[in-house]
Amino acid sequence: MANIRALLVGLARARGSFVEAGRCASLRSSLLASLGGHYKVPLPGRWFSSTGLPPHLVVGMPALSPTMNQGNIAKWRKREGDKIEVGDVICEIETDKATLEFESLEEGYLAKILAPEGSKDVQVGQPIAVTVEDLEDIKSIPADTSFGGEQKEEQSTESAPQSNVANVSEQSLVVSRISPAAKLLIKEYGLDTSSLRASGPRGTLLKGDVLAALKSGASSSSTKEKKAPVAPSSQPTHDSQAQPAITSQKTDTYEDIPNSQIRKVIAKRLLESKQTTPHLYISKDVVLDPLLTFRNELKEQHDIKVSVNDIIIKAVAIALRNAPEANAYWNNEKEEAQKCDSVDISIAVATEKGLMTPIIRNADQKTISAISSEVKQLAEKARAGKLAPNEFQGGTFSISNLGMYPVDNFCAIINPPQSGILAVGRGNKVVEPVVDSDGTEKAAAVTKMSLTLSADHRVFDGQVGGKFFKELALNFSDIRRLLL
Repeated sequence: MANIRALLVGLARARGSFVEAGRCASLRSSLLASLGGHYKVPLPGRWFSSTGLPPHLVVGMPALSPTMNQGNIAKWRKREGDKIEVGDVICEIETDKATLEFESLEEGYLAKILAPEGSKDVQVGQPIAVTVEDLEDIKSIPADTSFGGEQKEEQSTESAPQSNVANVSEQSLVVSRISPAAKLLIKEYGLDTSSLRASGPRGTLLKGDVLAALKSGASSSSTKEKKAPVAPSSQPTHDSQAQPAITSQKTDTYEDIPNSQIRKVIAKRLLESKQTTPHLYISKDVVLDPLLTFRNELKEQHDIKVSVNDIIIKAVAIALRNAPEANAYWNNEKEEAQKCDSVDISIAVATEKGLMTPIIRNADQKTISAISSEVKQLAEKARAGKLAPNEFQGGTFSISNLGMYPVDNFCAIINPPQSGILAVGRGNKVVEPVVDSDGTEKAAAVTKMSLTLSADHRVFDGQVGGKFFKELALNFSDIRRLLL
């Protein structure tokens, strides 16, 4: 009886331990789920204990932004064998928005790096590292273990026959139609169409097919055979051999430019904006002299150095506050315009990886000096790729300023879901009639700057655009309005 009683007590204790373990696991999963939207939180990992391997955690590529489906490994902060504490930054990941830090939610040791520095287009969820609980367990993980590579190889093996079939069917296509560009090349170099392979739909011979044949020299023999009987001398034959060589030199003069994740997303979003957003363009020239005088006064009298762009941001923010219909966006679900509660100005900053748009939030409520300081900090972080998601996601209106370049005026593309972006050109000296204080009209030199608004026509109509420019022009002519 004593043995049976001890056995029952042991089973009860074991059952309680399993229940507690399950409760902890559910709490951990709920915690990860609640934190999953934060930009420094990785995807949930699982501890494995495969045959021949110690307990280990396979770390997958996290989704560090709502639109991220792949990323690049910019830098590993930890090396194989390093100790990892909760909250330690493991690596830096270049997402579709910026370069963000990837923090660990587990303690352990970094046993193996599966995606080295410089890895490009790593899909979300794909294994990038393996961690273990104990330092001694690192030796038990073979260097050639793939942790998911077998599945990838199987998929590539399965897809190989399909690709071979596709290649065979593509090669077997005869030339049934010829594109106009291909016809010109064939006529220019006297090529034989029977030696060319068509890769276009329904056997269409494309320009790229002809250029590929010229580059490989596959059609040079047919060209020589075709032209040799016609020409009595050897000179034309020499020309026919030289022409493909010259062409190949010309076609080899291009250079592939690697694209960053940020530029890929920018290209996609700009294309979607032009295709789905009805752009309305409104332009106006404003006199810049009061602004320049005010800027000089701040510097000389108060030792405050601000840029022209800082004052423009404030002027636009005040105009949006006084014309709230312009500070809105189009709601696709409700199919109506919705006004924004705050005036958050996105400013375009050019970086090596692409154009970033950090945000000055509540710009209408901040002083010009505060805006100037914040712009400098955000621009520096943008160029370093250190912007946090809340510093560039959102915004109600954008400003793109090319006044520092010899650009008089231009039209910018709307940054969805915003409804407007203001393109600012450089200031130019012009002569125009000015009414003096005594009522006489005389010629005077003034500095004028071109402003072009690209607006979503579903939000902006002529009246809203006119009201916005009216308020904006008043801010430039009477700079004291910015201090109210």
